[in-house]
Amino acid sequence: MSKGKIIASLDVGSHKIRTIVGVIDEQTNQIQILGMGFSPSEGIRKSMIVDIEEAVRSISSALEDAERMAGEPINQVFLGMGGHHLESTNSKGVIAISHPSGEIMDEDIDRSLEAAQAMAIPNNRRILRIIPKTFSVDEQTGIKYPVGMTGIRLEVDAHIVTGMTPAVKNLEKSVLHSGVDISDIIPNTLAASEAILSKRQKELGVVVVDIGCGSTNIAVYEEGTILHSQVVPIGGENVTNDVAIGLKTSIETAEKIKIEYGTTTPENIDSKEQIDLSLISKIDLQQVNRKTLCQIMEARYIEIFNMVLKALEDIGRDGMLPAGVVLTGGAAKTPGLVDMAREKLKLPVQIGIPQGFEGLTDKVEDTSYSTALGLLIWASRYQGQGVNMNFDLSKIDFSRVTDTFKSWFKNLMP
Repeated sequence: MSKGKIIASLDVGSHKIRTIVGVIDEQTNQIQILGMGFSPSEGIRKSMIVDIEEAVRSISSALEDAERMAGEPINQVFLGMGGHHLESTNSKGVIAISHPSGEIMDEDIDRSLEAAQAMAIPNNRRILRIIPKTFSVDEQTGIKYPVGMTGIRLEVDAHIVTGMTPAVKNLEKSVLHSGVDISDIIPNTLAASEAILSKRQKELGVVVVDIGCGSTNIAVYEEGTILHSQVVPIGGENVTNDVAIGLKTSIETAEKIKIEYGTTTPENIDSKEQIDLSLISKIDLQQVNRKTLCQIMEARYIEIFNMVLKALEDIGRDGMLPAGVVLTGGAAKTPGLVDMAREKLKLPVQIGIPQGFEGLTDKVEDTSYSTALGLLIWASRYQGQGVNMNFDLSKIDFSRVTDTFKSWFKNLMP
């Protein structure tokens, strides 16, 4: 048994299911990677369960692989939730400070958060995460953690992420039937950011663009906290589909040539260059033009970045984030993508690769593992505090959450 607390993450993606097992060093709180496992996402489409039995088999396979490599049993996981059914909104909660002296107490924070979630939420949606961004005490704004301060009126500005209740329950059911409990559910948009962003980047202003298989997650940070999050229903799968249709190949062949020959800069490709599909496929035996392949890819990625730009324009941050754009996800390594993002978004761009882990880092320090590693960071920060941060408001006990928020704000400080 490894010394320290064993933690595990489960990233149920549209293309692959990834599980990582780690141990938290009791002295340094550093995460050491012990093992990993993955399997194809059978029974899952666009990060949503479409066949529970197939999904259970796929999830179980990934968990078993990780257990064998780590030599440790997995009893519970921090679960990532993705998909374009996720939505986010900002909400405010205002209360009168209850203590006669006007000093703000822990219970005042709890009440302000309870007030923030008192908003109209459709019956078919469930709150996955409520994140306090900043507080205001009377006329003083921009306060990170107001306990101990004095005032009359406390206001919290919170970021709330919701998901469709059926989608959440189907994923929960699939995971539970795989033989593990769920410690917490974290939206992928937030999890990936934890693995690749520094506190300095969050303070200056940065946007994470996580291009996955079925969707693209956008998360904007400023002044150390989340400003906006959004899921765009277009990802690498759409690029593959476009290639298959445009070049009249099978999906499998389209995926292979996209990875091996694709780039988003077709102007650099000789118009006469051909790809002999018979060398990589037993089904597709024709030759296709590589420049055409790259033009198809370019068009779809332009669409993705136009949607990212629209999201930044909607919140008034287009061209206004000093720390720029951080690309991550399985498609982030596509040749030419950094240059395209820089041109379209008019911001500095870099690839976000998870770092700061120990152990089997050579296997997981890759953009496709950002979400799974980010989930481990959530686990390391909040483990042992006795609080499930999955805010199902029908069951939430706000009197138990303050210790977790203390840890949250401590980690937000630059």
